[in-house]
Formats: sequence, structure tokens, C-alpha cells
Amino acid sequence: MPANWIQKMNESNSRKHKEKVIEQACSSKKLGDLTANNFLVGAWYAYNPFLTYNIKQIPETLGYTNKPNPWNDFFDLVKDLSMRTYTGYAAIEKVDEMSEQFDSEHWNDFARRVILKDLRVGATLKTFNKFMPKELKIPIFECQLATDSEKHQKKLVGDKFIQCKLDGVRVITIVDKFGNVEIFSRNGKKFENFGHIAEQISKIAGPICHSIQAQKVVLDGEIMSEDFQALMKQARRKYDADASDSVYHIFDMINHGAFVKGKSQVEQHIRQQILDSIKPTIMSQPNLFVEDYLRVNLNLVEGHDQMRRYAEDAVANGFEGIMIKDATAPYQCKRSTAWLKWKPVITVDLEVVDVEEGTGRNVGRLGALVCEGVDAGKRIKVNVGSGLTDTNRNEFWNSRGSIIGQIVEVKADAVTQNQDGTYSLRFPRFIRFRSDENGEKL
Repeated sequence: MPANWIQKMNESNSRKHKEKVIEQACSSKKLGDLTANNFLVGAWYAYNPFLTYNIKQIPETLGYTNKPNPWNDFFDLVKDLSMRTYTGYAAIEKVDEMSEQFDSEHWNDFARRVILKDLRVGATLKTFNKFMPKELKIPIFECQLATDSEKHQKKLVGDKFIQCKLDGVRVITIVDKFGNVEIFSRNGKKFENFGHIAEQISKIAGPICHSIQAQKVVLDGEIMSEDFQALMKQARRKYDADASDSVYHIFDMINHGAFVKGKSQVEQHIRQQILDSIKPTIMSQPNLFVEDYLRVNLNLVEGHDQMRRYAEDAVANGFEGIMIKDATAPYQCKRSTAWLKWKPVITVDLEVVDVEEGTGRNVGRLGALVCEGVDAGKRIKVNVGSGLTDTNRNEFWNSRGSIIGQIVEVKADAVTQNQDGTYSLRFPRFIRFRSDENGEKL
């Protein structure tokens, strides 16, 4: 029975042991072992990030033995739950009925865990996929990610869409024509705290799906709020969350089937045209927004001037920077140069007022420089722990008494304001200690 494979997996916490068990199960499946087959099929249903079963009341049973254990019927039920054939009380009743058809050991230790999407075997999706046969390869939840434009200056040519770089929570929303809406992080973790946004998308699900002639559509964007830190806390809360002021800024949309496969061949300019066509419908909802853009030709000097002015305005208005998107590129669920990000970089000179010992692998050496200073009339207080090499950490910690009072150059993305009225830096990175060539203290 599949539960026996679970027991084998948990005989050791060793990664190699777990890989060996999965490999054995795959080999046994090839030889016609139904128990191994059911174990792997169950893993596919449990780990598949695109399947949700929308039921939390899953009973445990006690003392059931000599039951028929109808695995094919069970997997049919799991599929029906994912397709919402059964919902609400009907789903609960179906699961209850199914639980009575299984020995308690196999229901509690395997079947129930499949529906909960947690096999409790200490193995990841990628570990299973190392050995899974082609037909059971588990899809990976990934979205399009941007690359730093600073490293790809040669890509700043041709037809581009320019947009403000948002400072929010990246959100992937899956909506079908029936109005069912699910909201995920970029890594496939389901968000439960944006019910008002799901409700508003549900109201216009039909037109959204019709716009690309699909039964299910993926919307890509970021959820924004006035207070980013508060937004992140609300997004992660399990109870009593209040994210009602947040707005979903949508900047792309593709067919769900293409998203699952990892790539849509529809070019950026066509996707943008479709999104523009549905924009009035989307923005009829108070917490939905279709992101604006500027289209430029970077083969021309004029295009670069337009992009520069757009970037300056974006930063002046509080955005992180800009996104530069290739108009002819497909949507690929990975990091690529089809989307480039540009963020301003600032440097400030601050005084080291203290040092902090590191933690983890940095115990016994420098963890961060505690820095203060005034830049452009703003008093900045910040801990700088990035940009330091292992050699830096050792040398600076060993000479920490002489570091206090020295001037350090720090690179950052922007100056930010703290709740106490002081200022800090976004993503501060150590550059170097200043020399005394200009009379600066060493």
C-alpha cells in the first residue's frame, strides 16, 4: 500500500535515503507495482502547485481494517475536488464517504495527506522530480522574473515597454470563466488575505477569460498598499488580517495552460494589447488597476531620452525604478532578459558608531557595521551587513576597536524613513572605508 512507501521515506532524515526510496518506487512502477504507482500518483496530486482541493475538514479514522482501499476511486475524487465538481458540504460528504472505504492506516497516513497536500516525508517537489517518469513530472509554479539591466546594457535596444517598478507583493492570480479565483505568491504559496480582490476579479471573470478565448486565465501583477511593511504582515497573517486598502496592479495576463507549461508564445505587445482592451472592465472595480506604460524605440536617441525622463519621474514619485520589457518577447516562467529592471543607486558616507557580531556561519566575526550620519539634511541610522566578504568580516572584527569612528561608503537603493522620524537605507551594501586623502577620519 502507498502508506508503506511513506513509512520507508520516514525511516531516515537523510536526503540520500529519501531519494533512494523515490528512485525505488519509480523502478517498481516500471515493473508494474500498483502500490508504487499509487504512491507516485498521490505524490503528484499532493505536490502539484496548480491543484487545490478547497476542503479543510478531512476526517481521521480509527480502527478500520480489511477495507477495499479503492485507490482509483480516491484519485477520481481528488481530481473532482480540484475541478470543483464537489464543493462545500457536498465535498465534505464525499470525502467522509471515501474515508470509510479505506483501512485507517492507509487513509490517515497517505490518502488524507494527499488532500491536505502534505505527505510529511521531508522531501521537496524537486526531489520527486529527479526521478519521476515523464508522465508524472510535477509542474513547478514559476512566473516571469526580471534581470538587472546594469549587467545587460546590450539588451537596451529595440521596441520596449517601460513601466514603473512597483514596491509591493508579487501576486499571480488564477481565474476561470465561472468566477473561481485563487491568489498566489510568485512561488505558489496561496494567499488567503486578499478576499476583496478575489471577489472583484470574480465579478468580471467572464470578460477576462473571453478576452483571450480561454477557460482559465493567469493575471500577473503586484498588490500595493500605502505601507509596504504593514502589507507584508497582512499578507502573511493566518487570522484577523486586514488588507482591505490594498490594490492589485495588473501588468500581464496569459492563458493558464501556457503558464503551467512554463511559456506563452504570445508576444509582449500582443499581451499588452489584449490587456488594454479589457482595461476599462478591470478598472471598473475599485481595487483593481491596470498598470500604465510608455512604449519607446531604444534604437533611437529619442527613445533613450524618453526612457531616462520616465525613470526620473518614476523615482521622483516614489517608485523603486522602472521595468523595461521587450515588446517581441514571449512570457517565460523564469528569470530572463525579456524583462529588465533598472533601479537608482545612491551612495552615502556614514560614520561607524558600533559593530555587531554575526550569527550562524558568521559567529565570531563581523555581522554588521552600525552606521550613522547626515546626508542631504537627513539623519541616517542603518546596520550594514551586506557587501562584506569573508575576509572583510574576519579582518574588521579582529580590528573592531579601531573601526569605530571611521567613515564608510555605503551603496543603497534609496533613503527610507523610520517610524521614529529618523532615516534608513533600502538594501544597504558596504563599499569601502574612506581614505584620509580629503581629511576624512580613518
